[in-house]
Amino acid sequence: MTPITIQKLRANFEQMVVYKDLSKTAFFTTLNLPSFTRDWLLSHFATETGDPDYGEIQKFVSRFIPRSSDWTGIKASIIKDYERVKLLAKLVVKVDVGSGEVSFSLPDYGLDAKETLIEDEVWQKNKDQLLAGREIWGMLELGYRPPNDSAKPKKLKGKIKLTQFRSFRPYPDLDVEYYKDMRSEFELDEWLEVLLGAVDYNADGYVGSEQRLTMLTRLLPFVEKRLNLIELAPKGTGKSYLFGRVSRYGWLSSGGKMTRAKMFYDVNRRERGLVSNYDYVALDEVQTISFGDVDEMRAALKGYMESGVITIGNWQGEASSGIVLCGNISQAAMEREDASYRDDAASVFKELPEIFQESALIDRFHGFIRGKNIPRMTDDMKIKGWALSSEYFCSILHELREDSNYRAIVDALVVVPANADTRDTEAVKRIATAYLKLLFPNVRRPEDIQPAVFNTYCLSRARDMRSVIKRQLGIMDEEFRDKEVPHFGINEY
Repeated sequence: MTPITIQKLRANFEQMVVYKDLSKTAFFTTLNLPSFTRDWLLSHFATETGDPDYGEIQKFVSRFIPRSSDWTGIKASIIKDYERVKLLAKLVVKVDVGSGEVSFSLPDYGLDAKETLIEDEVWQKNKDQLLAGREIWGMLELGYRPPNDSAKPKKLKGKIKLTQFRSFRPYPDLDVEYYKDMRSEFELDEWLEVLLGAVDYNADGYVGSEQRLTMLTRLLPFVEKRLNLIELAPKGTGKSYLFGRVSRYGWLSSGGKMTRAKMFYDVNRRERGLVSNYDYVALDEVQTISFGDVDEMRAALKGYMESGVITIGNWQGEASSGIVLCGNISQAAMEREDASYRDDAASVFKELPEIFQESALIDRFHGFIRGKNIPRMTDDMKIKGWALSSEYFCSILHELREDSNYRAIVDALVVVPANADTRDTEAVKRIATAYLKLLFPNVRRPEDIQPAVFNTYCLSRARDMRSVIKRQLGIMDEEFRDKEVPHFGINEY
């Protein structure tokens, strides 16, 4: 990041800027801490000059963020010695319909909800914070309720109880309008540097604006509801890190089994699935994921991706999470990808699992990220310097998902040709809206952005992303052969 950009960044965003040096914060990785927690620690324990005090950070981590291997000893202290223990951790609340009891789990330490409880007094005091999301980071205090040895008909089991809770919210009062206004202080190239730094990347490590823009394309589901994307990229390009470690509003699933119950709705537990609790669900290394009943899962995906409606048996609900497929692509497949752009000679999507070998499902993905444009991660691509806090930045993107004004601007700017396919139009407009929010959040009216700029950085890129999907559909299914995404016009204001 250039000195001028850093100066502007610190002058305009003040408390939302932290000094990041991933080479000095590698110990966070061993603690399984996401970027937003790390950035809070870096800013909270800063010196007078703004530099992080790594000694104080280490002390805090040692005291309040124990390793998973320490959990047995901690549990013994709570249960055998009746100690109250405080820690910063991720907590998941469970409300039992049958008993009316509220319990919690600590996924990072293997503490199951069957072993815990939240008593009514603590629940009433903290329920708004505890219900703010599926997984809540916070400073919590744990105690122990011993088993009831009396001669009562129902003997109570001993359980670890939550005695205090304070939600981890470094930026509780976000001023989204201020963020929009501050975008006007930066040139576009500077803003790309700011965005990359916010998600822990060094813009100088990427060659040219195309690599930077392609990398930032991964952020589109962070900022736009129900945006469904596919990315096939070489190993080591940072897919897992960006989708899984940067934002607390997203979910990354790597390998294993994905079921309809986990993704959408669990009938037996009467619990909503991942799409109801996160801004996006990214299926990483999708080739290694099994999907149980393929037909059942495919039907659920098609219904949800089309309308945002979930229908499981007699239960129906709505959600706004995007679906992102991430796959590692071989060198041979990359060559086929190039060939398909030239003459539609080969299928790229045959790398995907069986469940996605159906054109009706692939058609519901809005765009394709050209992973071959993103270089393999090296040390010089990791941020070392002043940057926006990841927590602040991702919280802003989360709030921008609710701002419908950007879609109204896109609707006003884009001229849709006659007989345009509805799914093509919706895909292009949705991606263009996400680009507008990400790159030009200061635009509040159609006349605030030049038509040529909107076309270059929003509309044309959106059409290109959809065109890859459309071409691959033509290879999979004759019904789509020789059908192209229309060329959309732009209204002049």
